[in-house]
Order: sequence, then C-alpha cells, then structure tokens
Amino acid sequence: MKGEPLRRDGSEHLTPEQAGELERLASLPEEEIDTRDIPEQRDWSGARRGLFFRPVKQQLTLRLDADLVAWFKARAPEGKGYQTGVNSALRAYVEQHGSD
Repeated sequence: MKGEPLRRDGSEHLTPEQAGELERLASLPEEEIDTRDIPEQRDWSGARRGLFFRPVKQQLTLRLDADLVAWFKARAPEGKGYQTGVNSALRAYVEQHGSD
C-alpha cells in the first residue's frame, strides 16, 4: 500500500488511514491522552541521544587554510570524521554568537 512518507528519506510509508489516525491523535489535548498502558521508563542508562535524528546536511565546497584542516584531522581518530569536528566548531560559534 502506498501512502504519505512518514520520514523525509521515504524509508516508511503511511496509508491514508494511518496518516488520518496520527493527525487525530496529534490534535488531542494532553489531558485526553491515556498513557496508563505504557510502562514508565525509569532506567535511561542505556539510552543514546540522537540515535534517530539526522540533521539535514548540505554538501558544499569550502576552502579552508591548510593548518586548520591539519588541526582538525590531527584530533580525529585516524584522521576520519574531521569534518564533523569542523561542523561542531561552527555550531558552537553560532550558538555562542547567536543566530541573527
């Protein structure tokens, strides 16, 4: 059965009935949602943050000074994943200086 994509990447599809049910449930006020049959989670020690969230990335070409690239590569395991370090540094800068 084909339906509307649940995720942006199209990994799962909803039937029109499922999409309608989700919309109906989303419109309910908090006090009308019955969660009595859902067990309370008390132990979060094995939880992993961001496991299902993947931010939208944009591929681009960026010219950086060679010493900056070398610095990030030297701090990345086996020189891999240094671009994630660059992204994290840029995000920290934006958070510190505001997004205006």
